[in-house]
Amino acid sequence: MAIPREPFGKLEAESCEQDRVGLRRDYTPAPQVTLSYLLGVLHDATKRKSTYRIATNSKAFGEILKRGIHNLGANVWMYGEGKTRDLWIVEFSQNLLKGFTITSKQQKIDYIRGYFDAEGGVAKDPNIRYYLYFAQKDRSDIEQLRSYLESIGICCGKIHNSSKRVDPNYWRFYVSAKSYTDFAKFIGSSHPEKRRYLRMKI
Repeated sequence: MAIPREPFGKLEAESCEQDRVGLRRDYTPAPQVTLSYLLGVLHDATKRKSTYRIATNSKAFGEILKRGIHNLGANVWMYGEGKTRDLWIVEFSQNLLKGFTITSKQQKIDYIRGYFDAEGGVAKDPNIRYYLYFAQKDRSDIEQLRSYLESIGICCGKIHNSSKRVDPNYWRFYVSAKSYTDFAKFIGSSHPEKRRYLRMKI
């Protein structure tokens, strides 16, 4: 779907080894829903004639989104879908994000957090090696995301296709192990389940 984006270009930083944008080492992002965060979450949304629909199997996460969107001044609806009601839909007007673009470092952080809550992966099994990754079919979109991460000091691996035979248009990259703690502290998650697993690294 067509979602408003900041023009893709060279960001102010070229290395993930630069200073950490001035944030305190004890800084932990609050689970706040902002316009930038919603723009990131929309990667797992569908677009209708005049609304966006975000689907989640977590009712608690749906309630967080609903409350946050309402606090931004927009009308929002949340309802269960399916007989078992294990899928929840949060729907709101496209006008809320009309003309919005990302310009500041804090907006990039919020956008990354939303993107992670929608399309990011985190290891949940304590018996396997810990990992954080992002996946997306739009290569230019995931390149922009990776640039945002490195511009705020989060080191990442290369963008790659995990299996051309299965899906030649599926792109993924991992967050470097040396940046796990910084990712958990500076970016975090507003998703109740993902936030719990990220806290393992704080």
